[in-house]
Amino acid sequence: MDLRTVPNPLVRAGGRVLRRLNDRHPWSHNDHFHGWILRRLPARRRRALDVGCGKGLLLGRLRGRFDEVMGVDADAAMAAVAAERFAGDPAVTVRRARFEEVDGTFDAVTMVAVLHHLQLEAALRHAAGLLAPGGRLLVVGLARADTLADLAWDLPSSLLNPLVGLIKHPQPVRKPVDDSGSRASSEPVMPVRDPADSFAEISRVAREVLPGARPRRRLFFRYTLEWSRPPA
Repeated sequence: MDLRTVPNPLVRAGGRVLRRLNDRHPWSHNDHFHGWILRRLPARRRRALDVGCGKGLLLGRLRGRFDEVMGVDADAAMAAVAAERFAGDPAVTVRRARFEEVDGTFDAVTMVAVLHHLQLEAALRHAAGLLAPGGRLLVVGLARADTLADLAWDLPSSLLNPLVGLIKHPQPVRKPVDDSGSRASSEPVMPVRDPADSFAEISRVAREVLPGARPRRRLFFRYTLEWSRPPA
């Protein structure tokens, strides 16, 4: 929820103040959840796939925890940045490809702020088909906020966001920043899209497609989804 768009003028003004604070003390909500992923990796760690790998930050954290890691990104500029980052590293492969074009078998499939760019049900089914028995799907996603329950999570997230920014990034920045919390540069900007599905819709589809899936609301405008493929 964006407080700047709420009809009440006092709420809108508060939203503008929060936005200015966030811009001066930026931090990446996506990177914040990398620790959640790393704590939930499966026991068998031969191959991992990071979908929508962007600049390769999560790939770098998965590298060393798996024998091989692959990153795919449909955006040519993002794939090029990630490929350059791991040039010459035989344990890391980066491909420019749409998710539905990926085949093979993986022990972990990760998605951070990616699932809302894809067709929900088809993407979950494809992810399940790529996982080896005992493999794990780990999703950090964005959902459309349209209920009181969504508001109950988004409002404290909006208020806490600048506090976390002060802790993570105490020195204020004066230049525009990108989604990684870094000062803007000549590097390409990560593609963004507003989520179309609500958390309730995502949870319903996930439980239908992936029996036993565990979707959870999280602070800071994200949800998590965890599912393990049953052993053979």
